[in-house]
Amino acid sequence: MSIEKQKKFITKFINAMSEGDSDAIINAYHPEGRVETMGNTLISGSRGLDEIKSFAPAVLESFPNKLTFTIKNITAEDNRVAVEAESSGEHISGKHYNNQYHFLFELKDEKIYRLKEYMDTELVTDILCGGQRPNQS
Repeated sequence: MSIEKQKKFITKFINAMSEGDSDAIINAYHPEGRVETMGNTLISGSRGLDEIKSFAPAVLESFPNKLTFTIKNITAEDNRVAVEAESSGEHISGKHYNNQYHFLFELKDEKIYRLKEYMDTELVTDILCGGQRPNQS
């Protein structure tokens, strides 16, 4: 896949997130695909495709009027696409959620093989996780 096609593919994926299109999101992943959400929050960790199938819709449904993503910068090299983005939306808690992201996509067979997601984890904890933190054992 050319660099320009990779960028278009990832832009389409980000747009699917903005539209709350869970099917398009899930179908963009390689069968061995993974998403890694950085940090130490209740939603942090590494998930394979089976978990993505249940997790992605649950997160998107917590924004009844959608969570809109805006791409600020996108660059690609080899099989990787890097995206700086911003989200904005009203969470079911009634709180406005506005986060900044860096997404690093690794592609394989014209699908997302790995997605690393970096963002403001304090904001994730405050709004998405209702202030709850993982148990510190």
